[in-house]
Amino acid sequence: MSTGLRTYFYRVLLPHGKVKSGFLRLLVEKDHSARLRLEQQTEGTVLTLRRLPQVLTAFNDFRLKLFRGHVRPEDLAGFLRDMGIMLEAGVPMMEALRTLIEDQSGHAGVPEIARRVHTDMGSGMRITQSFARHPDVFPETVRNLAEIGDESGALPRMLIEAASHIERLIDIRRDIRTAMIYPLLVLASIVAVGFFWLYYVVPNLAQLFKQLRAKLPPLTQWLINVSDVLVQSLVLVLVGIFVLAMLLIWMYRSVPRFKLGCHELMHRLPILRTLSTSSGMAFISEHLSLLVRAGLDFMMSLDVLARATSNEYYRARLLKVRDGVARGEGIGASMRRVGGFPPMAVRMISVGEESGSLDKQLDRLAVEYRKRLDVVVKSLGEIIKPALILLAGGLFIFLIVALLLPIYDLVRQSVSQSLGAG
Repeated sequence: MSTGLRTYFYRVLLPHGKVKSGFLRLLVEKDHSARLRLEQQTEGTVLTLRRLPQVLTAFNDFRLKLFRGHVRPEDLAGFLRDMGIMLEAGVPMMEALRTLIEDQSGHAGVPEIARRVHTDMGSGMRITQSFARHPDVFPETVRNLAEIGDESGALPRMLIEAASHIERLIDIRRDIRTAMIYPLLVLASIVAVGFFWLYYVVPNLAQLFKQLRAKLPPLTQWLINVSDVLVQSLVLVLVGIFVLAMLLIWMYRSVPRFKLGCHELMHRLPILRTLSTSSGMAFISEHLSLLVRAGLDFMMSLDVLARATSNEYYRARLLKVRDGVARGEGIGASMRRVGGFPPMAVRMISVGEESGSLDKQLDRLAVEYRKRLDVVVKSLGEIIKPALILLAGGLFIFLIVALLLPIYDLVRQSVSQSLGAG
């Protein structure tokens, strides 16, 4: 019988005479081990111990995953940092977890994360096994750092480094969201104004042109046709836009080739290219520095990094770099051959390999690309403003020209008729 996480129903006679019953999850090989563990925990006599079928255990795991709330990165960073600090101070692990469960003064999600890990470790798991059991909470980089720290005896330091790394990612995402608020509001306003003109203004003007029997130029007729379709099939248009958006989101998340194409396109467009390169290289250099400094070999570090990154442009290239390293190439030489990496980064990594200071060079690269990313993010709103102004101006000019041409013809015809009558 293989070792696995099992769920038991139990009834225990406690020393003071009461009977306690409930469910217990344990990582054991034999039911007898579960009985001994239960008697040690309760100091009572086991009356009933029944192992539930594996199907019910799997169903219960699915139910917990389905109804548990989403864990925020802020909560995970808080959990890792608090755990690292307490372990570094000499607090026993289970006691540290109980402290985080009881502490309600910090991040709201920290007690929930601590409760999951405490439950797993109470069933006989190691902390790294618990992290691996919750991949939706602990990213692969965090899991690898924890495993390295557990094996090397430097778990507190690795947990604190993982927390710092997640906090830097949080800051980057927060800065990007903040920079994009104004451009998105302006874009939403432009779309709303365009919708108002097509749904309300254009139909009224079209009715006026019809009553006046105005001769409509092709541009105006096309605009009126678009407006008619929008007015008559508003529900279908909205449903179509929603379905198209959902389809694109699904393809981006589920079709690797489509996601790769999107990231390839982002690396070709002027503004997005700078943003994608800075964010991608900051992520790669920082992750690689953490893994190399933790003692992971190059092959495994590149493999972990390829799985951890969400940028398909760099993922495909990192896998090719890993294959090159497997054939005996250096990381820098393989990056140069594969292409797609900035020359400065490739050169600094090559120097780090030759001098034995790869982790320091990667740290310098991470700091440099984080600075570049900060500059790009902070100026992102100012960079996008001209494009939005051009878009708004182009839409306004298009509507005015399309709607003024018939009016100009009507005025010209009226003047000609007046002159002819005179």
